Amino acid sequence: MRRLGSTRRRGRTSRVVAAGVACGAALAALTVGPAEARPLGHRAPHWDLKDTGASAVRFRGLSAVDRRTAWLAGTGGTVLRTTDGGARWRNVSPPGSADLEFRDVEAFDARRAVVLAIGEGEASRVYRTDDGGATWTESFRNNDPKSFYDCLAFFDRRHGLAMSDPVDGRFRILSTSDGGRSWRVLPAAGMPPALDGEAGFAAGGQCLVTSGSADVWLATGGGADARVLHSADRGLTWTAAGTPLPAGDPARGVFALAFRDRTHGLAVGGDYRPGRPSPRAAAGTSDGGRTWRPAATAPPAYRSGVAWLPHSRTAALAVGPTGTDLTTDAGRTWRTIDTGSYDTVTCTPDLSCWAAGEQGRVARLES
Repeated sequence: MRRLGSTRRRGRTSRVVAAGVACGAALAALTVGPAEARPLGHRAPHWDLKDTGASAVRFRGLSAVDRRTAWLAGTGGTVLRTTDGGARWRNVSPPGSADLEFRDVEAFDARRAVVLAIGEGEASRVYRTDDGGATWTESFRNNDPKSFYDCLAFFDRRHGLAMSDPVDGRFRILSTSDGGRSWRVLPAAGMPPALDGEAGFAAGGQCLVTSGSADVWLATGGGADARVLHSADRGLTWTAAGTPLPAGDPARGVFALAFRDRTHGLAVGGDYRPGRPSPRAAAGTSDGGRTWRPAATAPPAYRSGVAWLPHSRTAALAVGPTGTDLTTDAGRTWRTIDTGSYDTVTCTPDLSCWAAGEQGRVARLES
């Protein structure tokens, strides 16, 4: 969106298992509640900052494979990768990308990943690597000056989508069936008309999300209503639903989505301008996004990232420039657990959660 931002040995196996248990304990402890409810001597879960060596970079793109491997994408065409839990980060940026703004990354493992650069016209590009970032292939360059790509998401290792702000009155969708090696624009006939001023927010790589093999949701803002669009056929046809999140201004809307299955989802957002109130910054759905209920107790300010805790039906994290919030009741109520600045958050099946944001900030949840 143009308006946002500047815009296997036995010993090793034992250590991995122990690390997973410790991380699992941290996530479980988040759901306990106030400090007085925790066992004596138990340290509260917290974000453990990792030194990326890139303090001048804002990382809005984050994709964690597991508790050891994660990829970052940010300003100045920067892509970083770790394979040791964040102890060391390797700069694997595509050559000649210093003038690009990477806002989303989708990683399949430690070697294969796809990154999205945003911007008008040819500034919107997609790159793919199959060797851990040693080499990159540019697989898409936007040649339509009216397009502005915001996010990408994958259903599996082969099938994925990327979304652009409206072109000729409708959101534009790119599709890949070969893991991001090639892309084609999907027909616009199945996309409902966009509202006046409506677009997506390239805020944290979560304005387009998937669940299962065919369901995908698209978050919008800037129009009279903050909407979520849903497709059950990999982007060919869509339906739109309004949400209770702030709307009616180019800076307001739904910024991030998370679905734990094809019916239960969370939406966060608000007004991204510093100091502006966002009294309805979160909502939830239990019918696949057809209807959205406002949070009874919402995060206290704008949030740009959200993620379900691993293997949980009720717990999730939301992040933004003013803090991190936790829900333990599937989005009905939220409480702030950290005041650090983050733009995006993700959790992995092996009980790991990561967050990233401005000034090179990257962290993993620890106890």
